Amino acid sequence: MNTVIKKRILNPEAWVESYNDMFVTYTLNRVGHLETARDLVQDTFLAAFLAAPNYKGDAKESTWLIAILKRKIIDYYRKCNTRKGKAFMRAGEANRNQNYNWLEEKVANSACEDEITKLDSQVVNDIIHTTIENLPARQAQIIRLKTLGWKTNDICEELGINQSNLWVTLHRARKSLKFQLGSLMG
Repeated sequence: MNTVIKKRILNPEAWVESYNDMFVTYTLNRVGHLETARDLVQDTFLAAFLAAPNYKGDAKESTWLIAILKRKIIDYYRKCNTRKGKAFMRAGEANRNQNYNWLEEKVANSACEDEITKLDSQVVNDIIHTTIENLPARQAQIIRLKTLGWKTNDICEELGINQSNLWVTLHRARKSLKFQLGSLMG
C-alpha cells in the first residue's frame, strides 16, 4: 500500500495572528522580560520568512516556527552568558538564604539598569525557569503567577483555591526550588 504524504505549505501572512501571543508567552517564560520575548519572536518570524524557500513541508508550520524560536532563545542566552559563573555564585548565595522571596524578586527584576546586574538576572532567570519546569504542575503554575506579579486574591480566584491552599502550595514550591537549586549549585 502506497501512502501519499502531503507536503505542507507556509502561510507567513497569518503567522503574527496565529502564533504571536503563544510564542511571546512561551518565550517570556524562558527569558523573563517581555520586550526581549517580543523581540525574539519578531526575529523568529523574520528568520522564518527568509528561510521559507528552504522549508520542505515535512513538519507542521507551527513545529517549524517553534524550532526556529528555540534556536533564537538559545542564541540569545549564548550572547548573554559571558558572566555565567558569577550568576551561579549569586544564585548559590541566595539559595542559602532562609528568605525564599528572592526567587520572585530575581525573576521579576529582568529590566535592571545596571548591565552586569541585568545579565546576571537573565542567567539566574534561565536557571530558575528551568528549575520551575521540574515542579509539579500546580506548584509551577502558582510560582509563575507570583513571578508575573499577580496578587494573592487574584491567584486564588483564578485557580479556584483558598489562601491557605495557595500559601501551602507556594511554600512547598519554594522549598522544592531551594532544594533543586541547592543541588545545581553543589
